[in-house]
Amino acid sequence: MDTLEQRTISKMSWRLLPLLMVCYFIAYLDRVNIGFAGASMSKDLGFTAAVFGSAAGIFFLSYFLCEVPSNLALEKFGARKWIARIMFTWGILSAAQAWVGGATSFNVVRFLLGIAEAGFFPGVIFYITLWFPAAYRARIVGWFMFAIPISTVIGAPISGFILDMDGLGGMHGWQWLFILEALPAVLLTFVVLFYLPDGPQDAKWLSADERAWLDKTLTAERQNRESIHHISWKQTLLNPKVIALGFVYMGITVPLYGLGFFLPQIIKGFGGLSNVQIGFINAFPYLVGAIAMIFWTRGSDRMKERKWFVQIPLLCIVAGLLIAANTSAPVPKMAAVTLAAFGIFSALPTFWTLPTAFLSGTAAAAGIAWINSIGNLGGYIGPTIFGSLKDKMGNDVYAVMFLASLAVVAFLLVLFMRHDSRAEGFEITAQPR
Repeated sequence: MDTLEQRTISKMSWRLLPLLMVCYFIAYLDRVNIGFAGASMSKDLGFTAAVFGSAAGIFFLSYFLCEVPSNLALEKFGARKWIARIMFTWGILSAAQAWVGGATSFNVVRFLLGIAEAGFFPGVIFYITLWFPAAYRARIVGWFMFAIPISTVIGAPISGFILDMDGLGGMHGWQWLFILEALPAVLLTFVVLFYLPDGPQDAKWLSADERAWLDKTLTAERQNRESIHHISWKQTLLNPKVIALGFVYMGITVPLYGLGFFLPQIIKGFGGLSNVQIGFINAFPYLVGAIAMIFWTRGSDRMKERKWFVQIPLLCIVAGLLIAANTSAPVPKMAAVTLAAFGIFSALPTFWTLPTAFLSGTAAAAGIAWINSIGNLGGYIGPTIFGSLKDKMGNDVYAVMFLASLAVVAFLLVLFMRHDSRAEGFEITAQPR
């Protein structure tokens, strides 16, 4: 027979996670479909790798500037309205990429897209802290972020088929890609408005005893955290640990976006492959990463260990990228990329247990957004430097080694970072099965 705790967690998981995962699936696909469009778009518009990488990455500059204000707005206006607003504006602007005519218009639309989407991911991470106790958080974040690799596993072959629509209606395949993959974001706006509750207080589908247990548990955890770490939202912006965590996250996102934007072009360089074949090959490392993400986060929750469950994947990123940089044969290169993908997608969700262990309330909203802002600068740095190195050296060897170097820095920061597991309050909830 289920306990009250298990019943409550199960209800919340089934009610909230499917919608959040679908929203993030669409958000991430709209963010990285520029990678699938890259080769044909660059050819049609005359972009060099450096021009393409810079424009693809400029999204993250505006994203960086608007993350914290957006997350504070989410706390003020409520998750339902703010997430719906984000989805509608990013859907419109994502589709607008289909009509860029050169480097300037491409940069402008990507910059505006960053403003539109800012706050979605950190907003959902903060939203999860309003619902789920710490003992369940790694696996819940893992299921939410499962949408990242799955967006490529499913999206890569679909994108390949869409690119083959080249010439239909007098439009390029990459134009159809941006338009068709933006439509779901606009449609989901209305689903969010009518379905997503702002917080547990609006969850009519929880019984009185379930809501009481959740409120008691989350209040006890918050009081426990604040008795050990008490920090205001303004202090988070200058807190050394928060800033260091931002750079750790950058060490994960630089490889993530560097490969996300350029892996399809690397695979195309193997020669003799169709768009659909490239899509399927591109999907394989992400499939492995998706499976790893679920089992790795379960292990972290079960063992009540966070740091090593971040550090080991970081080492896998380094090893995989270094091997990939030093081999040109397709099979060994893709095997090495797959090892790096295992590391990237295992590290992503477990990383977010580190800041949520000591941040609460408005400080959590601001701190999570600030960490995500710093980390996602990697989305600009990675593609920009990757593209420049690839143009300058004529291959991707030094570009891939650059991605590995950021993961090394992240590993060292986590290694010397103090993590107080008492602040997570594992003893307040039963150990999840």
